[in-house]
Amino acid sequence: MPPKFAVYKGLQKPLIFKGFKGKFIYWGIGFLLAGLVLGALTMSLINMWLGAMVLIGCIVGGLVFTATRQKKGLHLKTRSSGTFILNHYGRKKII
Repeated sequence: MPPKFAVYKGLQKPLIFKGFKGKFIYWGIGFLLAGLVLGALTMSLINMWLGAMVLIGCIVGGLVFTATRQKKGLHLKTRSSGTFILNHYGRKKII
């Protein structure tokens, strides 16, 4: 008789970190790094205070954008509200 092993049932669930799931973790990291780079460039080239505002604006704006996109779902699909009729040529007609 083969030995029985415990199977972890949570393997098919998306990765969750600080409220962000799956691909949105990478989106958040991307906005964080973009904000840091843009803020540092602005601080060094223009002004320290403007750079700080750009840094905070990019990070907060990007994370809010990511959170609102996440609410639409992990696998975003287009959802049409019309009725589709296929004619015998295979063309769609939206009513």
